[in-house]
Amino acid sequence: MLSVNESVGQSLSKRSLTLETSDIQATVLRPRPKPYCGEYVVLRIGNAEQGREMLRRILPHVAPADEWWVPSAPGWLGIAFTFEGLKALGVPQASLDSFPIEFRQGMAARAAILHDFGANAPANWEYPFGTPDVHVALAIYAKSNQDLQEVLDIAHKSHHDLPQISVVYRMEFGELPEGRNPFGFKDGLHNPHVEGSGPAAADKEEPSIKPGEFVMGYPDERGETANVPIPEELRRNGTFVAIRKFHMDVAAFRKYLRAQASSPEEEELLAAKMVGRWRSGAPLVLTPDHDDPALGGDANRNNDFSYADDMKGLKCPFSAHIRRINPRDALKDDIVATNLHHFLRRGTNYGAPLPDGELEDDGAQRGGVFLLIGAHLQRQFEFVQSQWVTDGNFISHGTEQDPLIGNNEGEGVFTIPKVPARRRLHGLPRFVSVRGGEYCFMPGLGALRWLARLGENAD
Repeated sequence: MLSVNESVGQSLSKRSLTLETSDIQATVLRPRPKPYCGEYVVLRIGNAEQGREMLRRILPHVAPADEWWVPSAPGWLGIAFTFEGLKALGVPQASLDSFPIEFRQGMAARAAILHDFGANAPANWEYPFGTPDVHVALAIYAKSNQDLQEVLDIAHKSHHDLPQISVVYRMEFGELPEGRNPFGFKDGLHNPHVEGSGPAAADKEEPSIKPGEFVMGYPDERGETANVPIPEELRRNGTFVAIRKFHMDVAAFRKYLRAQASSPEEEELLAAKMVGRWRSGAPLVLTPDHDDPALGGDANRNNDFSYADDMKGLKCPFSAHIRRINPRDALKDDIVATNLHHFLRRGTNYGAPLPDGELEDDGAQRGGVFLLIGAHLQRQFEFVQSQWVTDGNFISHGTEQDPLIGNNEGEGVFTIPKVPARRRLHGLPRFVSVRGGEYCFMPGLGALRWLARLGENAD
């Protein structure tokens, strides 16, 4: 006979295998369409009732995770709220107070923790990021510009006659040639597989992660189920999103590689060492000496790897971008539980690519926007950003930061393990600058209906 605890544990385990995908926003669990185009729209709510009316109108068009690929849908719309946005909607104070402190404070107020200083400091962010004017964030994806316009029209109609709902920011985004990012690397290759979200991931080396790490209402890797924010109707199937907008200095990246290398082939090798992959997406661990485009393009193989046979970093340096962001099994003997620090990444690119071979900056705006999704902002995004990205102690590299997205100010260092002697690159400039960021709460569809009904029983 099972004990009460064993019975409850089995019940939770079974429950975790089936997510309520019809109540979870598609942006949380499903990858962007391919090819994709889209737009981010930020709204400010000047009146609570008008904000709730806007939400009632837009609710039928928010895409659930179980219908992400429905052919009849012209596009996919996701919606999230900052703490200031929830206040502006009229969420009760008890509910507001129950949110985690990092969400209540907001990303800008956490700049010291996130190492957002110098050019990355909130004082240098684009308006309205980091100000109280960011209330609602809409993420709209489509496969064509025509479909995108159809969804944008729907979003516009939700508030066009509500004078106290204003658009404070818009930004177009889209896929670059061959699905690459502005630095020329194949983009969006890896995300942890969420247990219960669909077929098991192709990544054979990595286990699925418990759904409670990403969606509230299910057990997480600690066996715990979130009990805040309150009430349960608000948190059920919700999650948090850290929005980060980056400008990428492609010319600086190319010039630095040119200065450090003696040949084009060495430039490509150094670039791959910094990232941990070749530009095709092929991981260094599987092909350390040369690129393998066939491997890079094979979704069944390009993430099927571990660091078990590269514990000295001779193939993929300890400080390479992908190894820092996701150490996989490289830290399995350490006290860090890597399974507690995963988050889902939904990245998009903006701006035209810098022409091939160009070494001078053309002044154009280009970069990426990342939606970093998880149920635990502090031990997921904030931990990875403050420890693995900007602190080298966990790999015995002192103050060495991520070579690609670290807050390097022209004094950055990158270590490449090598026999008989390591190579150390000095003077890394800042290749990526933060242009804005926000913490948002992305409710489930039932919670959106709960928000839309706020105030119905008010005197």
